[in-house]
Amino acid sequence: MILRLTLAMALVAAPALAEPKRSAVEQCAACHGDDGIARDSEVPHLAGQNERYLFNQIMAFRSGKRQHKEMRYMARAMTTAEIAALSAYYAALPTR
Repeated sequence: MILRLTLAMALVAAPALAEPKRSAVEQCAACHGDDGIARDSEVPHLAGQNERYLFNQIMAFRSGKRQHKEMRYMARAMTTAEIAALSAYYAALPTR
């Protein structure tokens, strides 16, 4: 729980250190929704997903093991710590 809180706090703090870069959550929200619930049926929901699963999938996009042009671009711009924080954030969101 403390690790999840620390990682989530890193997500909140990151944009202030990297202005004008949008936060990872804002970037993800463009496709996956502000609340982690995608509006497009072709885009997966992230809210309530398993944290480890989310982390592994983003890492797979980053390495190229999992193919998706936009996700590879997004994932390559994130550090491992940002990916971990993002995974914790979306895993903690309610699924409705």
